[in-house]
Amino acid sequence: MKYTQLGRTGLKVSRLVLGTMNFGPQTDEPASHAIMDAALDAGINVFDTANVYGWGENKGRTEEIIGNWFAQGGGRRDKVVLATKVYGNMALDGGEAWPNQDRLSALNIRRAVDASLKRLRTDHIDLYQFHHVDRNTPFEEIWQAVDVLVAQGKILYAGSSNFPGYKIAQANEIAARRGGTIGLVSEQCLYNLAERRAEMEVVPAARDYGLGVIPWSPLHGGLLGGVLRKEVEGGRRASGRAADALKDPERRAQLQAYEDLLDKHGLEPGEAALAWLLTRPGVTGPIVGPRTAEQLGSALRAVELELSEEVLNGLDEVFPGPGPSPEAFAW
Repeated sequence: MKYTQLGRTGLKVSRLVLGTMNFGPQTDEPASHAIMDAALDAGINVFDTANVYGWGENKGRTEEIIGNWFAQGGGRRDKVVLATKVYGNMALDGGEAWPNQDRLSALNIRRAVDASLKRLRTDHIDLYQFHHVDRNTPFEEIWQAVDVLVAQGKILYAGSSNFPGYKIAQANEIAARRGGTIGLVSEQCLYNLAERRAEMEVVPAARDYGLGVIPWSPLHGGLLGGVLRKEVEGGRRASGRAADALKDPERRAQLQAYEDLLDKHGLEPGEAALAWLLTRPGVTGPIVGPRTAEQLGSALRAVELELSEEVLNGLDEVFPGPGPSPEAFAW
C-alpha cells in the first residue's frame, strides 16, 4: 500500500479508503468483518462510514458492525483512521426527524457524536465529517461545537462532504477568524472520470485551503467498471445512475470508447478508473466500497497500476474535463 498525508495535516493515510456503506444492507456482518480484516492486512488504514448507513429501519447498523469488529481486539482500532459523518435524519421509522435530530446544530452534533461513539465502541473519532451543507446553521456555531469535542478528545479532525467550493472557503475563513481551530482538513465529493464537475470549483478550493480530496463513487455506480462487457457476458446488471446512463445512446457510445481504449491496452476498466483518480492533483484516495473480498482485491491492484501518457490522454479524449477554473466558463 502507498500512503500520503491527509491534506495539510500530519496524518498519514492510505491511497485507498475503505467505504462501508454496503455493510449491513448488502454485506452481512461476518463478510463485512472479513473485508475489514483483508483491507487492514493490505495496508488500508482509513475506514469511512456515516451515522445513517444501514438505512431505513437499520440506520446506525453499519457503525455497529464496525464497532463489533473493533471489539475483537488485535489492535484493530489503533490501526484504523476512523471517519464517520453527521447530518442525516436518524429517525428509524423513516418519518421526519424530531427537532434537533438531524443537520448541524451544536446540539445535534453533540448528540450525534455520542451516539456514533457508542455504536462504534470507541472513545474517539479520527475524522468527523459534515455529510452535507446546513444552510440554517452558521459556521461559528459548528466550529464552537467542534472545538468542544476536540477539547474533550472525542474527535481529532473535521472534514466536509458534498460541499461546494465557496462553502469550503467560507468554513475555513471563519475557522481562521475564530483562531485555534484548524478548520476543514478534507472534502469527500462525487468525482470520477464520468463526473468531473468537481474540477471546476471543489478541487481548486480544497487544494488552496489544504484539504485532502476523497472521491466517492469512483466507478460512478459501476458505470466505469466495464458495465458494457458485463452486460454482454450476462454479469451483474447495472442499477441506479449506471442503468439510467445506459439508456442514453451518446453515453453508451462514450462508454464503448472507454472500454475499447482499455481493452487495447490490456487494462481492467474498474482498476484503470481508480488509477486515474490517483493521478489527479489534490486527491488523497478514492473510497472503494467492496461488497466482496474479490472486489477489494481489484481495488488494491489499482494502487500499483501506472497509466501511460497515451492512456491518460485517451481517457481525457473520451471523458474531457471542464478545464481550468475560471477560464473554462469565463473565456
